[in-house]
Amino acid sequence: MHKIVCVTACPTGIAHTYIASEMLIKTGKSLGYEMIVETNGAIGVENKLKDIDIKSAIGVIIASDISIDKKRFTGKAVIESTTAEAIKDSKALINQLLELYKG
Repeated sequence: MHKIVCVTACPTGIAHTYIASEMLIKTGKSLGYEMIVETNGAIGVENKLKDIDIKSAIGVIIASDISIDKKRFTGKAVIESTTAEAIKDSKALINQLLELYKG
Protein backbone atom coordinates (compact mmCIF):
# COMPACT_ATOMS: atom_id res chain seq x y z
CA MET A 1 0.00 0.00 0.00
CA HIS A 2 1.36 3.40 -0.97
CA LYS A 3 1.63 6.07 1.68
CA ILE A 4 0.69 9.76 1.39
CA VAL A 5 1.62 12.23 4.10
CA CYS A 6 -0.35 15.41 4.70
CA VAL A 7 -0.25 18.58 6.76
CA THR A 8 -3.43 20.49 7.62
CA ALA A 9 -3.57 23.90 9.31
CA CYS A 10 -5.74 26.98 9.60
CA PRO A 11 -5.27 30.31 11.43
CA THR A 12 -7.49 29.43 14.38
CA GLY A 13 -6.61 25.75 14.30
CA ILE A 14 -10.02 24.52 15.24
CA ALA A 15 -12.59 23.20 12.78
CA HIS A 16 -11.02 23.42 9.31
CA THR A 17 -7.72 21.85 10.38
CA TYR A 18 -9.41 18.73 11.69
CA ILE A 19 -12.20 18.45 9.11
CA ALA A 20 -9.60 18.63 6.30
CA SER A 21 -7.57 15.95 8.08
CA GLU A 22 -10.59 13.66 8.41
CA MET A 23 -11.57 14.12 4.75
CA LEU A 24 -8.05 13.38 3.50
CA ILE A 25 -7.81 10.25 5.66
CA LYS A 26 -11.27 8.99 4.72
CA THR A 27 -10.85 9.65 1.00
CA GLY A 28 -7.29 8.31 0.82
CA LYS A 29 -8.20 5.09 2.60
CA SER A 30 -11.20 4.59 0.28
CA LEU A 31 -8.77 4.84 -2.65
CA GLY A 32 -6.38 2.32 -1.07
CA TYR A 33 -3.70 4.65 0.34
CA GLU A 34 -2.18 4.80 3.79
CA MET A 35 -2.72 8.37 4.96
CA ILE A 36 -0.70 10.02 7.72
CA VAL A 37 -1.81 13.54 8.61
CA GLU A 38 -0.06 16.09 10.79
CA THR A 39 -2.42 18.73 12.15
CA ASN A 40 -1.35 22.22 13.17
CA GLY A 41 -4.23 23.22 15.40
CA ALA A 42 -5.06 25.42 18.34
CA ILE A 43 -3.28 23.04 20.71
CA GLY A 44 -0.15 22.88 18.56
CA VAL A 45 1.23 20.22 16.23
CA GLU A 46 -0.34 16.80 16.61
CA ASN A 47 0.80 13.58 14.92
CA LYS A 48 4.03 15.26 13.73
CA LEU A 49 5.25 13.52 10.60
CA LYS A 50 8.24 11.28 11.17
CA ASP A 51 11.21 11.43 8.79
CA ILE A 52 10.71 7.75 7.94
CA ASP A 53 7.08 8.39 6.92
CA ILE A 54 8.07 11.34 4.75
CA LYS A 55 10.85 9.33 3.08
CA SER A 56 8.59 6.36 2.37
CA ALA A 57 5.64 8.43 1.11
CA ILE A 58 4.88 8.87 -2.57
CA GLY A 59 4.15 12.51 -1.89
CA VAL A 60 2.80 15.26 0.32
CA ILE A 61 -0.49 17.16 0.45
CA ILE A 62 -0.37 20.44 2.35
CA ALA A 63 -3.89 21.71 3.02
CA SER A 64 -3.21 24.90 4.90
CA ASP A 65 -4.41 28.46 5.26
CA ILE A 66 -1.16 29.49 6.96
CA SER A 67 2.48 29.25 5.90
CA ILE A 68 4.03 25.80 6.31
CA ASP A 69 7.80 25.20 6.14
CA LYS A 70 8.32 22.79 3.24
CA LYS A 71 12.07 22.14 3.68
CA ARG A 72 11.49 18.67 5.14
CA PHE A 73 9.63 17.67 1.95
CA THR A 74 12.52 18.40 -0.45
CA GLY A 75 12.58 15.86 -3.26
CA LYS A 76 8.95 14.82 -2.78
CA ALA A 77 5.95 15.52 -4.98
CA VAL A 78 4.02 18.24 -3.12
CA ILE A 79 0.48 19.52 -3.69
CA GLU A 80 -0.64 22.65 -1.84
CA SER A 81 -4.21 23.74 -1.24
CA THR A 82 -6.43 25.44 1.28
CA THR A 83 -8.25 23.53 3.98
CA ALA A 84 -11.53 24.39 2.24
CA GLU A 85 -10.32 22.68 -0.95
CA ALA A 86 -9.34 19.57 1.03
CA ILE A 87 -12.75 19.49 2.70
CA LYS A 88 -14.63 20.02 -0.57
CA ASP A 89 -12.70 17.64 -2.82
CA SER A 90 -9.93 15.57 -1.21
CA LYS A 91 -10.11 13.11 -4.10
CA ALA A 92 -9.06 15.82 -6.57
CA LEU A 93 -6.02 16.67 -4.43
CA ILE A 94 -5.01 13.02 -4.18
CA ASN A 95 -5.41 12.62 -7.94
CA GLN A 96 -3.28 15.75 -8.55
CA LEU A 97 -0.58 14.30 -6.32
CA LEU A 98 -0.68 10.98 -8.17
CA GLU A 99 -0.28 12.75 -11.52
CA LEU A 100 2.67 14.72 -10.15
CA TYR A 101 4.21 11.57 -8.65
CA LYS A 102 3.93 9.68 -11.94
CA GLY A 103 5.60 12.67 -13.60
